Amino acid sequence: MLKTLLSILSLWASLLGLIQAKPKPNLIFILADDLGYGDLGCYGQELIKTPRLDKMAAEGMKFTRFYSGSTVCAPSRSVLMTGQHMGHTHVRGNAGGDMSRQSLRYQDLTVAEKLKEAEYATALIGKWGLGEVGQEGHPLKQGFDYLYGYLNQVHAHNFYPEFLWRNEKKHLLSNVVQRVEKKKYGGFVGGAATKKVEYTHDLFANEAISWIKKNKNNPFFLYLPLTIPHANNEGTRLFGDGAEVPDYGIYKNKDWPNQDKGQAAMITRMDKDVGRILDLLEKLKIAENTLVIFTSDNGPHNEAGHNPERFNPAGPLRGMKRTLTEGGIRVPTLAWWPKTIEKNSHCDQPFYFGDLMSTACEMAQIKPPKKTDSISILPTLTGETSKQKRHKYLYWEFYERTFRQAVILENWKLIRSDMDNKKLQLYDLSTDIHEDRNLASQKTKVLNEMLVYMEDAHRPHPKWVTPRSQKK
Repeated sequence: MLKTLLSILSLWASLLGLIQAKPKPNLIFILADDLGYGDLGCYGQELIKTPRLDKMAAEGMKFTRFYSGSTVCAPSRSVLMTGQHMGHTHVRGNAGGDMSRQSLRYQDLTVAEKLKEAEYATALIGKWGLGEVGQEGHPLKQGFDYLYGYLNQVHAHNFYPEFLWRNEKKHLLSNVVQRVEKKKYGGFVGGAATKKVEYTHDLFANEAISWIKKNKNNPFFLYLPLTIPHANNEGTRLFGDGAEVPDYGIYKNKDWPNQDKGQAAMITRMDKDVGRILDLLEKLKIAENTLVIFTSDNGPHNEAGHNPERFNPAGPLRGMKRTLTEGGIRVPTLAWWPKTIEKNSHCDQPFYFGDLMSTACEMAQIKPPKKTDSISILPTLTGETSKQKRHKYLYWEFYERTFRQAVILENWKLIRSDMDNKKLQLYDLSTDIHEDRNLASQKTKVLNEMLVYMEDAHRPHPKWVTPRSQKK
């Protein structure tokens, strides 16, 4: 009897040891800035070299219908962090002068806050854009243990700033900002001497590697929103070249304008650093317990003085950043998780940024928020596609210039302008990925169904004005 009891206890201890030996999975979410659907080799790019991201796709999963939260920066990140689509999330646009509109609030629950419930270490390294010092949306008030990078997205337009934020203190850099004056008859002359030493993308890559090493023994969530290949808007305005990068690398001898060389060099530089992170996970022997997702915050930009036609950054899609056509919101997305995700696998089911919330919660074995527009994609990642939920619909709205909305219902896509049911565009994405044939007058049944979803999705917000709220 005693022998039997001891055997049972021994077996129980062994099982307990096995359970304890496998910690909760780590999560690294890498976000490029203004990277287009067609900017990577694995999505058809031929001129810009991205060998490490192509390898990541070959070793993991490539999504062909993954959508950003918005078609511009701040609201896209708000959707990502809160798991709420554009009709519900608090930050619905780039705020301009009133940065309080671009700050998350205490009541906004983020992915980082949820993972803190599961005792994850959390870090934000890179560009935040959802709250600054003294605001409720500061990342250290939104679930992050550690911050290194930019708080203000306009600050992030300079790749060689005078400082970055490390938690709540300024980390002074060795860069000197050049003052430039315009000549009377055109051209520019230099003011203070320029000293460009510390390129922030390189700092972020190194900081991420250092932070992973320090936190390798506990579950962690690293949010790495990079600034590449966003334009240096000041450089574009002054010099016509906003593709700021330390060197042109393998493109230096190309017969291209410098702006094009810089655009390509930024993407290849980012590609190399994603590879460094994946290599580190292998070296630390935590790769098999780490999900890495790589994507972009919206479609490609046309703001660096480069020639987009050279690289065809939207690939087969129409539109770019600031449009709600596929080129503005469908983004390249890769997932890598050795021995969990099947190699060289593909997913064509529509998902979007808001799905990070439920996915992270399921990985951490905690309940997602009650108010969410999120479904977990974990069944897809783990090969259990029969258990994968589907979205009833996906929704966007955009406030710049003309107010626009978009709804996706599987392969159907509806775009409406000014909340005017006479300004409708309906596309069948299964046969018209470039959105050339407007079927609004022919498919009235599906159009009316999608209009109901569009009305249901939009919740009025006092700080974000629509054509209807203007009339009240």
